[in-house]
Amino acid sequence: MTKGSQKQPQPYWNPYLCGIGLGLVLLTTFVVMGRGIGASGAMTSVVSVGVNAVSETHASANAFYAGYLGDGTVSPLKDWLVFEVLGVLIGGFLSGVFAHRTKLKVEKGKSISRNGRFLFSFVGGIIMAFGTKLARGCTSGQALTGGALMNVGSWLFMISLFAGAYGMAWFVRRLWI
Repeated sequence: MTKGSQKQPQPYWNPYLCGIGLGLVLLTTFVVMGRGIGASGAMTSVVSVGVNAVSETHASANAFYAGYLGDGTVSPLKDWLVFEVLGVLIGGFLSGVFAHRTKLKVEKGKSISRNGRFLFSFVGGIIMAFGTKLARGCTSGQALTGGALMNVGSWLFMISLFAGAYGMAWFVRRLWI
């Protein structure tokens, strides 16, 4: 390889094998931890600890925050979901590095500016965060854990999520052309 040339990106893994692997991870979390996986609980734990650091009386008086603070040991590191999310972030980054797929760029269509892409991403993230709290769980928790438990609410959430995404795609498709 000559100086300045890049290595070719590795091919993506087989999605069916990845799905089987994810199912085995989910089964393992049920066996070992007694509950499924999800990401929103980790963020809520971190936010609850932050609220407690700013106003302990408010956090302890609020049933939502108090439920995440638990036994009085105030640390986001006591929640295994925090480590799950950190592992996903680190593992995803390392996977990209080893597959030669890491580079800084903004994915966008020709019809939208870089700042416009950031604005749409931010607004979409806020809407998704609101929906996560409204649905009482993120897509990973609802789809994987709730779906595996045959929870009707989780199935309705995922059907609504896909229907909403397809419906919204019609309105924003011109931004990707």
